[in-house]
Amino acid sequence: MNKLYHISSYFMQGPMHTEPPLGGEGVEEIADAVLVSRSQAGDMKAYDSLVIRHRNRIFAMIRNMTHHEADAWDLTQDVFIKAWNALANFEAKAKFSTWLYRIAHNVVYDWNRRKKHDMAGELNDEIFENDRIDPSAIAIPHVGGSPDEQMAMGELKTKIEAALAKISPEHREIVILKDVQGLAYKEIADVMGCTIGTVMSRLFYARQKLQVLLRDEYESR
Repeated sequence: MNKLYHISSYFMQGPMHTEPPLGGEGVEEIADAVLVSRSQAGDMKAYDSLVIRHRNRIFAMIRNMTHHEADAWDLTQDVFIKAWNALANFEAKAKFSTWLYRIAHNVVYDWNRRKKHDMAGELNDEIFENDRIDPSAIAIPHVGGSPDEQMAMGELKTKIEAALAKISPEHREIVILKDVQGLAYKEIADVMGCTIGTVMSRLFYARQKLQVLLRDEYESR
């Protein structure tokens, strides 16, 4: 079966809402390494397993970056096709998931360039000093688990998405990778092709802008 068609078959019905748990970080890395090795040897079922393990997180990243669900699913498919075509060159110097995020970053960048999206704000990576950055700060407020709070999640999600759409793509991606996907600074730097200092500076700037945009939400919590 043609691999392009084979991968595409996983994306015909849109994003899945459930998938097998990945387990702890160490377990995930070991499992990925085994599957990657088998995939590089031509085992299509092993690559199918990699697609199933990672597709939802890649889709979530791209969906938050593009704000277009249909386009996000097409771009997610593109990521895994590009990953398959480049898999022979993948070396286990970085986590497979980080490598996938890097491919997704490039795919979204190319998509934005084609769409000629305007920057939502002026990017100034040096506007804040690194020693003022609080690594433990959060970019977006969270609600708890009571029924009333859960009912508010839909409205809050809409406000957060609107706020993310108002900051630049670079700052939006930093927030998504750190505060949504939970990547470490070094991993984000690898994904975006920049220094850790730039990651920290952009993240601080992005968090400051989001706190202003979501001020009412912060003050009510």
